[in-house]
Amino acid sequence: MRGEVLHYDEQQGFGFIAGADGRRYSFAREDLRRDMALARGAEVEFQPDGDRASNIFSVRARMTGPAESTAPATAAAVQLPGSAPAVPAHFGRNAESGSAESTSMWSYFWRGLTTNYVNFSGRARRKEFWGFCLFWTIGLVVAIGVGLSVDLSRGDVEGGGDAPIVMLGLFGLYVLLTFLPWVALIVRRLHDLGLTGWLAILCFVPYVGGLATLVFALIPTQAGDNKWGPVPAGVKF
Repeated sequence: MRGEVLHYDEQQGFGFIAGADGRRYSFAREDLRRDMALARGAEVEFQPDGDRASNIFSVRARMTGPAESTAPATAAAVQLPGSAPAVPAHFGRNAESGSAESTSMWSYFWRGLTTNYVNFSGRARRKEFWGFCLFWTIGLVVAIGVGLSVDLSRGDVEGGGDAPIVMLGLFGLYVLLTFLPWVALIVRRLHDLGLTGWLAILCFVPYVGGLATLVFALIPTQAGDNKWGPVPAGVKF
């Protein structure tokens, strides 16, 4: 995928890329195909992996020259009388946390049903898990309500003789279509805790599955990067 470098800190070895699909991807130094200097605005090609970019190489590298490197500093130093003080730019982890606070719980649910439908890599913070849980429950209630209304209008449940076929059908279809996103979300939540995704099996064990899911959903995010990726956007410690 084609993208543009938003920021890259060589000292921290961490940066962000704006992809052609409108999403922002994080990357680290080890995700570069070769050691190279990346300036803001440089065009790159990369392989998306969840919210992370990998196998990155420069398409048209813009090497920062003396004029380009000194211009921002000069502009930042000049401040007109009476103007508001300049807001310092956020880099590294602060850039990720500061810009992602606007991520709504609905957007987490929608991405879980679209781009993250079968995404078993990366990490999922607690807000993402509970956002998906909230709107999944709302969707389930709507599906049951619609199905029950249709059954009542057809007289299928009057007198208690017939089963609510439409309601049961919509219920089963909804659960079936959202099963894989649920498993993928639990796996990413486990990755966020620094645990292997295979522990998601515990969530489907009778009697203890609900408790295991609740425990995994309440544990805070593991501080710092781990083998499954950087800290999710918006997490503060």
